[in-house]
Amino acid sequence: MSPGMKRLIPIVLASLAILVAAAAPATASVTRTPAVFNAAFVSSNWAGYAVTAPGTTYTDVKGSWVQPAATCGARTAAYSSFWVGLGGFFGGSQGLEQIGTSADCQSNGRLITYAWYELIPAPPVTVPLVVSAGDTIAAEVSVTGTTVSFSLTDTTTGATYSTQAIVASPDLTSAEWIAEAPSHCYGSILIGCSVLPLSNFGTALFSAASATGNGQAGTISNPAWTSTTIVLGGGGAAGAVPSALSADGAAFSVAWRSTASPPPSPRRRQHPRRGL
Repeated sequence: MSPGMKRLIPIVLASLAILVAAAAPATASVTRTPAVFNAAFVSSNWAGYAVTAPGTTYTDVKGSWVQPAATCGARTAAYSSFWVGLGGFFGGSQGLEQIGTSADCQSNGRLITYAWYELIPAPPVTVPLVVSAGDTIAAEVSVTGTTVSFSLTDTTTGATYSTQAIVASPDLTSAEWIAEAPSHCYGSILIGCSVLPLSNFGTALFSAASATGNGQAGTISNPAWTSTTIVLGGGGAAGAVPSALSADGAAFSVAWRSTASPPPSPRRRQHPRRGL
């Protein structure tokens, strides 16, 4: 939970992304390196990139981003989060290991930025590290056996945080770099959730993106795996669109937009969500 906010029911940031298979929207650039197969999806709460490959176990994900300064209006609460993670992409996933930051707007117009990590389905843990708009954040999640290691560094201030946790069965089927609209959950985060208004974060700049799958390290455009472009849409609500990848496959941006495109297909897939 963000500082100063009191809620009886958890806020969910990242885990149950509802994705719809789709052709790439005209407003989203999905140009890729020819060797990379790219799939495009519309999600109710995620925007960014994910990588997957049959038979591949992802044991590390890294990325950096510039902490956005959300534009907040009076009497309008809105939320956004930015993270890297392992697992949680495929339908039916019940786990996700992730670390990131948030830029939330309170109803009084106040902007709150903070850091967190989470192991789905457990609730998130706020990280004791001050994050300010404009700071460059470097994050990593790695897994060895049942030990999950999290690290987050504010390279602007030099502040750093790291911790470890034991997870009986971590989800290692994917790696992600995501900007997200959090969700409000009723009771359990696996029972019922609704996506909250997305704060106007402008543009989130991601860089230094890499993952390790089956012992091989590579960027998002590594030809050893499939990269998926994820557009945040919801039928009229604010959304977000990722740019094409940089030439080396390690950088992209996610742009907030005032009106999101509705899902082009009724077919949906559910994924684990993170709670805050």
